Amino acid sequence: MNLAHLLLRSARSRGEHPAVYLGTELLYDYTSLATRAATLARSLTELHGLQPGDRVGLFMSNDPAVLEILFGCWWAGLAVVPINPKLHPREADYILAHSQASLAFTTADIGPALAGLDAPTSALRELISVEQAGYAALLRGREPLAAPVERRGDDLAWLFYTSGTTGRPKGVMITHRNLMTMTLCYFSDVDPVQPDDAALYAAPMSHGAGLYSLPHVLAGARHVVPASGGFDAAEVLALGRHFGSVSMFAAPTIVRRLVEQAVAQGEDGTGLKTIVYGGGPMYVEDIQRALRVMGPRFVQIYGQGESPMTITALSRQQLMDTRHPQYLARLGSVGVAQAAVELRVTDAQGNDLPCGETGEVVLRGDSVMAGYWRDDAATAQTLRDGWLFTGDMGSLDAHGFLTLRDRSKDVIISGGSNIYPREVEEALLHHPGVAEVSVVGRPDSDWGEVVVAFVVASEGAQLDPLTLDDVCREHIARFKRPKEYHLVDALPKNHYGKVLKTELRARLAAKPAP
Repeated sequence: MNLAHLLLRSARSRGEHPAVYLGTELLYDYTSLATRAATLARSLTELHGLQPGDRVGLFMSNDPAVLEILFGCWWAGLAVVPINPKLHPREADYILAHSQASLAFTTADIGPALAGLDAPTSALRELISVEQAGYAALLRGREPLAAPVERRGDDLAWLFYTSGTTGRPKGVMITHRNLMTMTLCYFSDVDPVQPDDAALYAAPMSHGAGLYSLPHVLAGARHVVPASGGFDAAEVLALGRHFGSVSMFAAPTIVRRLVEQAVAQGEDGTGLKTIVYGGGPMYVEDIQRALRVMGPRFVQIYGQGESPMTITALSRQQLMDTRHPQYLARLGSVGVAQAAVELRVTDAQGNDLPCGETGEVVLRGDSVMAGYWRDDAATAQTLRDGWLFTGDMGSLDAHGFLTLRDRSKDVIISGGSNIYPREVEEALLHHPGVAEVSVVGRPDSDWGEVVVAFVVASEGAQLDPLTLDDVCREHIARFKRPKEYHLVDALPKNHYGKVLKTELRARLAAKPAP
């Protein structure tokens, strides 16, 4: 079960069908895309000596090359390590080192910073920029590898790093079977795909947007990377009009901005077939407005890196069923369990809770990860008796709709990206004038949440937000920086010395945002 067979299948059956676009420019049909992936596979194995199971990093902004590299690696039996292009180079370097990646691909906008680190910890044989001649050389002068390397369903395909409350990212081991399950769940629970549909990659391809390339490859559909390389609301609306039948994955922040742009332009999203939203809380008022402005184009999903894109779904039919007596409650939910998932809500002892009671969301199924890379302790804590304990708190109603109530972990979800307080706190503690710090999230109508830091200064130290911001920029990605800094005399703590983040959040709730 090698996922590269999805591309080979479409190349054989729909070889002349357009496959990859940059903006409105057609780059490759399916025959060309498969040939490039198979040639890259040959180069990676013969020129670079990579063996099945080896890891290859992708520290790339959105680029058409992501698709051929992704499938080229799988064609060669390799595992991909996708890295958020927003990360600080030192954070990316840690991931490459921990994953033991021997090769990585990058783009010119972010690669030089990684290559220029003073003392990189990873042991890469080579960092290859897709804009350079060395990359083009991998795609010519060799016979394409005739068929994808045989892989088992439980072989590693996608090693996705997601941070934990310990502050160090964990490598989630996603197998070929996991991603095939996700692909089939897309068809059964999210949206059917036709060959004339187009997947638009306005969100990072290192995350869910990139994973959704799989069902579109299986269907032989088109793939469109915006010329801007990211999200621009006006560009998305224009591409929808140009291509028609466009689908995309979007964080709630993107949905809100897209709706605002549509209103400003007097449009309704013509040409956008499906907008799958997830990755953070969507307020009921926001989705109601989106439906009023753009109509039945929306589907919600809930997933985690440990079960990517596959826990629940709220269909477009459910989002539009305004006459249902539980309509508003369902809008505030994340839908029902996807077809391949068995879902429960449990108490602290793992016992099922009655409908309506809040507990931890747990699940099992073929979408659930194999475990954490090189971390048996974390695996044992999260995977118990075949069940994935998500750390998310929620409740189920009598019809199986799951409503998320809170997170047992301290993760802050801002603009669809996970930000973990510990790593921000550790960055701020690099400043010699910072004695203590605690980071929490504040609800925000635009971003979902924003990062807020409470900082205690060392005796005699003078601190200001600009200086603290500079420290953060040196150590973590820009999007993780606090939006607010509160200088306080002391942090609230319990009898055991643990900081009471609930009290900090209560302080924020009691005063208006600046």
